[in-house]
Amino acid sequence: MKLSRYEQETVVNYNAGEQTATLYTRDKAVMRKLDTLVANFPDTYKLTGQDEVSKTYSFPKSYVSYRKPRAVSTEQRERARQMMITKNKAKSD
Repeated sequence: MKLSRYEQETVVNYNAGEQTATLYTRDKAVMRKLDTLVANFPDTYKLTGQDEVSKTYSFPKSYVSYRKPRAVSTEQRERARQMMITKNKAKSD
């Protein structure tokens, strides 16, 4: 079944009274990432349900993280730009 981009949702649910978070997704990219985590860390990540378009996983809620946006200075941006120019030039030679 083909889902629109809007329908490819992911929902993370947890509360203060439990140590486990639940993640429901209809996004195939998220499913691939979580399936890899389930395969590599079966004691931590669990596949708890699935149907033809979605999967549900559980894992410790401490694994849900929030990060501040990365601040890139003008100097860092210029160094990265120069590195990309150098790499592209080397590839074309």
